[in-house]
Amino acid sequence: MREHMANTIEQEQVSDIIRRATEEVFTTMIGMSITVGAAYVEQTPPEHFDGVVSFIGLAGDWAGTGSLCCSSEFACRISSSFLMTKIEVVDEQVLDAVGELTNMVIGNVKNEMEAHLGPMGLSIPTVIHGRNFAARSLGRDAWTVVPFSSGDDRLQVKLCLTPKERTSVHEHGVRPKAFILA
Repeated sequence: MREHMANTIEQEQVSDIIRRATEEVFTTMIGMSITVGAAYVEQTPPEHFDGVVSFIGLAGDWAGTGSLCCSSEFACRISSSFLMTKIEVVDEQVLDAVGELTNMVIGNVKNEMEAHLGPMGLSIPTVIHGRNFAARSLGRDAWTVVPFSSGDDRLQVKLCLTPKERTSVHEHGVRPKAFILA
């Protein structure tokens, strides 16, 4: 059994891990270069969104969610490159491709973060497409957001993790406010 974990990780490290994982998947699996923007912490989710959002759960000593979000047009462009076929509208192929890309990106993030936070598992991705919808976590924790661009297209990779002991509902049904990765 390997010894590991300081059981914490700095916000800048999390952003760097997300950046590296996303760039690697886009370069090797999609053949697309992307430009990283300045990472930030999102305290409250955006009010409304148009496009494609995917979520994947993480569980272990730390638990949470990873997410990718982009416009419908960019989801089609990414999927076209990934599947090596022209796709012009969001369909089952696009949703499946975005789910698989989420699995790869957040899976790579998970693998690198395990050295800091211990073993984690991944759930099956959930992908949503629509207009004027809102998505949020029931937790009140902040999300680390790393924005990327390719031409005029934008992609956000988000991660929210909380120590396991802080993820359960406590007396009065309220989760205590948890810190987000220092």
